[in-house]
Amino acid sequence: MEEMVEQVELLLEQEDNTKLQEYLNNLNISDVEELIDELPEHGPRFIETLSLNRAVNVFRILDFPTQERIIKKLSVQKVADLINELPPDDRTALFSELHGDAVKKLILSLSPENRKEALSLLGYEEDSVGRLMTPDYIAVKKTWDVTRVLSHIRRYGKNSETIDVIYVIDENGILLDDIRIREILLVKPETKVSDLMDGRLIALSASDPQEEAINVFRMNNRTALPVVDQENILLGIVTVDDILWIANEEYTEDIQKIGGTEALDEPYLDINLFKLVKKRVGWLIILFLGEMLTATAMGFFEKSIEKAVVLALFIPLIISSGGNGGSQASTLIIQAMALGEVTVADWWRVMRRELLSGLMLGATLGIIGFFRIYAWTLFSPLYGPHWMLVGLTVGCALVGVVLWGSLAGSMLPLILKKLGADPATSSAPFVATLVDVTGLIIYFSIALLFMKGTLL
Repeated sequence: MEEMVEQVELLLEQEDNTKLQEYLNNLNISDVEELIDELPEHGPRFIETLSLNRAVNVFRILDFPTQERIIKKLSVQKVADLINELPPDDRTALFSELHGDAVKKLILSLSPENRKEALSLLGYEEDSVGRLMTPDYIAVKKTWDVTRVLSHIRRYGKNSETIDVIYVIDENGILLDDIRIREILLVKPETKVSDLMDGRLIALSASDPQEEAINVFRMNNRTALPVVDQENILLGIVTVDDILWIANEEYTEDIQKIGGTEALDEPYLDINLFKLVKKRVGWLIILFLGEMLTATAMGFFEKSIEKAVVLALFIPLIISSGGNGGSQASTLIIQAMALGEVTVADWWRVMRRELLSGLMLGATLGIIGFFRIYAWTLFSPLYGPHWMLVGLTVGCALVGVVLWGSLAGSMLPLILKKLGADPATSSAPFVATLVDVTGLIIYFSIALLFMKGTLL
């Protein structure tokens, strides 16, 4: 990479556009992208210098902040050429990220046909499958024979997003079936399309959430899927490259929410500092206010703490164990939901599993806690003559707190999903805060049960 950067810097210094263009056009698309990352100030010049086809292929794999920065510095003609040549799905993705005024200007630079197409695609909701689809596909009629199909592919296949799959429609554009290209290539030329149809059609609805499309692709091992409207009319296709991009964005967003922040929507190093603080401060305030309830709970049990100061020694142990158990469960369930392994309908199975696992995990920690207290009394009188009661209190409290943390952490994502919210917002810090407060109540309630009449 260093040699490549040095060579390009030399050509830029010499201002030899011909050699620069030749050099850039001979590089891999990914190499040009890396060059733009290494020399961001020259990104617009690289796009201007490349041949149009290669410029489009480089531009479409850049992240949005880089695309936006380059567009602002390109000539009006180059922007128009670039936008017109972009595949419809990539063009829509770019438009949906840009501000309204910028989108209007870019749409005006499109050809009438592309303008109509872009406006149609932008009419779908932001996170719908309609925003991902491209209308560049190959469709045939069931009455055609293979000879006519191949002729049709030769004529129109060049502009198609993919020709791995051919779509069968009727006279009204209603989708009937999809056929893999290899099935067409391996039969006799006079074979009818209807003879190749098996009726095993998998299609997406334009209004489907993009998250559902990710799961459909994952479960069916497809490189492309057709997109239909409510009347089953074929509107376009979605290809796996777009789905992989969306899956990565969803994963990144969920990880950020699990960490207790709003989704950043931009790379960490590119986002404005004040915007970064704004994204984080909301959740921190909510979590802080929640943790203040911990002080309220401790105030309620103030007299118990005064009588048995030894109980205060184990407060960090109790609440951290419950929070850790809840965070584990929450993260596991959110991941399982993202992969389609768990749905809201599985709530009872999830609760049953977490009930058992929470009991076993809590019992394990409780036994360790009890024997830790027992072992300490062999060397120190710290826990006094009633160390057995202290040990039982801590051990039983750990069972209760870890069990409660596991149940809360596993059920919150499912409850949020049922209410129409994002399960990722039941993030680990949120679950930990909830379990901190309730964990104290469990701990001191058990202490009163075991120690009333002795220490309390």
